[in-house]
Amino acid sequence: MIEYCMKFLELLNKTNIIAAHRGARSIAPENTLIALKKSLGRCDFIEIDVQLSRDGAVIVMHDDTLERTTNITEIERFKSRKPYRVCDFTLDELRTLDYGSWFYKDKKHKEPLLTLREALEFIKENNIFLNIEIKDMSGILSDDAAVEAVVKEIKESDASELVLISSFRHEYLKLAKEKLPDVPTAALVENNHPPKLIEYLRELGVNGYNLNSELVDKESVEMLREAGFFVGVYTVNDVKRAKKLFGMGVNCIFSDTLEKKEVGAL
Repeated sequence: MIEYCMKFLELLNKTNIIAAHRGARSIAPENTLIALKKSLGRCDFIEIDVQLSRDGAVIVMHDDTLERTTNITEIERFKSRKPYRVCDFTLDELRTLDYGSWFYKDKKHKEPLLTLREALEFIKENNIFLNIEIKDMSGILSDDAAVEAVVKEIKESDASELVLISSFRHEYLKLAKEKLPDVPTAALVENNHPPKLIEYLRELGVNGYNLNSELVDKESVEMLREAGFFVGVYTVNDVKRAKKLFGMGVNCIFSDTLEKKEVGAL
């Protein structure tokens, strides 16, 4: 394996860190290879979302349905497949779709499906870190099956030193830590902090806490940092807000638009 200059956890102990949310999604179709490519030089690490196809392939996709970011509604043979859930389509079927033209005004630029394996190969080739958010698939398959599929890709790609695993489904994080104890994990939250937050995070065995920008406050950040957890905030697209968050002690922000050079030097 390539000798990297630092592990992901070492990066996360630093401050003023910028994560490219779903890749460079302000200038490229989110969660595609072109978005990852355009993220290079703009951020400290890249964040993507993953879930499983009907036949168990780990693919990069945020929504649990395909209408927003593909051309599926234009494909005649898929007209009867509403509501177009990702989990209802095989990898081969998903590969027939276009993941790019929805983003461009001229509708001419097509992009292929990105799999987790391809994303992992990309980060290894470019020596950049990757935050893998596992989408909640609890209504479709067991927690162990969902996590094991992702873990398998990481192991087979030999990329464990370059990845962080996060999820809103916190059960996944305990399983991920059991299967890959050296890979950092982060609990995602949106509307409310879990009760007895520090005790809860220690029980999960996570390394970090990624929360909605509307939920963050200085006291919580100080408490989390003092307890040894890194803190990430999403989604931050304003330089002033980013600088305020870093001033609170937040380690990293997830952004659609901000570049490292805009907020990195405070």
